[in-house]
Amino acid sequence: MSNHKRKVDARNLELEDPKDDGESEAVTAPVKEEDSWIKTIGYALLIALTVRTLVFEPFNIPSSSMKPTLLIGDYLFVSKFSYGISKYSFPFGDKIFGGLFEGRILGQEPERGDVIVFRKPTNPSIDFIKRLIGLPGDTIQVIGGQLHINGTVVSRDLVRIGDGSDGLGLGEKEYEETLPNGVKHLIWERTDQAWQDNTRPYTVPEGYYFFMGDNRDNSTDSRFDEVGVVPFENLIGRADMLFFSHRGDDGGEDYGDWWEIWKWGEMIRFGRIFNGIN
Repeated sequence: MSNHKRKVDARNLELEDPKDDGESEAVTAPVKEEDSWIKTIGYALLIALTVRTLVFEPFNIPSSSMKPTLLIGDYLFVSKFSYGISKYSFPFGDKIFGGLFEGRILGQEPERGDVIVFRKPTNPSIDFIKRLIGLPGDTIQVIGGQLHINGTVVSRDLVRIGDGSDGLGLGEKEYEETLPNGVKHLIWERTDQAWQDNTRPYTVPEGYYFFMGDNRDNSTDSRFDEVGVVPFENLIGRADMLFFSHRGDDGGEDYGDWWEIWKWGEMIRFGRIFNGIN
């Protein structure tokens, strides 16, 4: 290890030479190299834990519930500081803190249309990613496949009809949906008469949020009792940016694993890397 990178002990020792004029000379005592490595590793782990807890955390997409926005094999960064900190911000935080840490610190309200990672309310060991549709106090209902918020239908414009060539099945439809705050995003609809295309009205309680997947007929979300409305403290963070994407076994076809470098040309979706998430 070079001298200019060598760690030194923080203690300054004052040594007085009885032969000099009485002025002291401050010197630093070197520490053992193994101690330096231990400190370096400790600092690195602390920084990594801080970044993962408070700044960004990586996630990958294992299902098709958010198509076409997110695809199987997408890897993304989630902004942890967007909505403040809860016990779910920490690795194993729910087990470490239990009931000692409730709610959020420095909490900031999410915006309608945000794509958010959260802990499943009925099983907090599972991470879900969906789009925020309903805010506290809203009434959400789906009628004939179309989303209604507070009694008003949310507009959607037909973009294309699928031909089965890129994941959108033959005859299935892609729409651009515009939420009340102006956020526009794409959704997929197989039909407007699926099981959850006609729902009861859901009133979102204070401190809770209503989520839906963009792949509307292939998403287990707040329309189902298995998920339900999501408490504010269960939010982990906002999905901000893709940093990697590979086809993997998307669509039932095995393109290979990420470490098979010789297959990257066919497997990696280079056009999605570093894309923002709308």
